[in-house]
Amino acid sequence: MSVKHPIIAITGSSGAGTSTVMQSFQHIFRREKINAQIVEGDSFHRYDRLSMRAEMKAQGEQGNVNFSHFGPEANLLEELQDLFVSYGKNGSGKVRKYLHDAAEAAPWQQEPGTFTPWQDIPAATDLMFYEGLHGAWSGDGIDIAAQVDLCVGVVPIINLEWIQKLHRDQKMRGYSQEAVVDTILRRMPDYVNHICSQFGRTHVNFQRVPIVDTSNPFIARDIPSADESMVVIRFANPKGIDFQYLINMLHGSMMTRPNTLVVPGGKMGLAMQMIFTPMVLRLMDQKRRA
Repeated sequence: MSVKHPIIAITGSSGAGTSTVMQSFQHIFRREKINAQIVEGDSFHRYDRLSMRAEMKAQGEQGNVNFSHFGPEANLLEELQDLFVSYGKNGSGKVRKYLHDAAEAAPWQQEPGTFTPWQDIPAATDLMFYEGLHGAWSGDGIDIAAQVDLCVGVVPIINLEWIQKLHRDQKMRGYSQEAVVDTILRRMPDYVNHICSQFGRTHVNFQRVPIVDTSNPFIARDIPSADESMVVIRFANPKGIDFQYLINMLHGSMMTRPNTLVVPGGKMGLAMQMIFTPMVLRLMDQKRRA
C-alpha cells in the first residue's frame, strides 16, 4: 500500500462484470480529472492465445485436466506483485497489453491473442487502476492484496456468472454450448481455490443476485437484466460508511447486516459512484498531503 502512489484493484472472474465496474471508476476519474494508469489483468497471463492452447494440451497429457487462467501457473503473479510494489514506491513499472481481437491488434500490426511489448509507465500518473482475475491474490510467498489501497470484488452468484459466460462465449465468440460447459468444468478447481478466496480480502464486494429463476443456467434464453436483479454490497470495514444517507438516496435499498447494503440492480452504477467517489478523493487527498 502506498500514500503517494495509490493502487485500486477490481478483481473477479471472466464474465463477472468487472468491466462494468471499470466504467464506473472511469467516470469518476474523468469527472475528478484523475490521471489513472490502467492495468489489464489479461496482460499478466503467462501465455498468449496459441501458447495457452498448446500448454493446456501438454498439461492434459500429463494428467492436469484443470489447467486454466484462474490458476497461478498460467499467470505472471510475481511480476504483477513487482509492478504494484514498484508503483507504490515511486510510481514506476512496466506494463503491456493483451490484444483480444483484430480491432485491438490492428494499431500494433500484430495478431489477435498476442501481447504488446513491455513499456515503462508514463511519468506523473495519479494512481494505478487494475482490473482482472488476481487483484487480491495471495499465496506461495506472493501477496498482491497487501499492495492494494482499495480492492473491490465483483462476484455474481454462480448461476448468473455461468449464464453471462454462456451467452458471451456463444454469441460473441462463436463457441458451442458444449465447449463453454467444458471450460466451466475445467476451471472449477482453480475457481474454488484461487478466485473465491480473494473475496475475503477485498474492501468492498458487489454481488448481483437475480430475482428471476436461474436454477438451470444452461437453458436460460436471456441474461437477467439489471431491473431483474438486486445487488448485495458488503463492506469489510463499515466504519465511516453513511448507510442512512445511501438508503435515502438509493430508493428501494435496505440493510441486511451491519456491514451489508442491498440495492436494486438498476442502481448499481449510482451506488458505485456514491460509494467510491469519496474513497477515491480520500486517496487523492492523502497523496497531496504526503
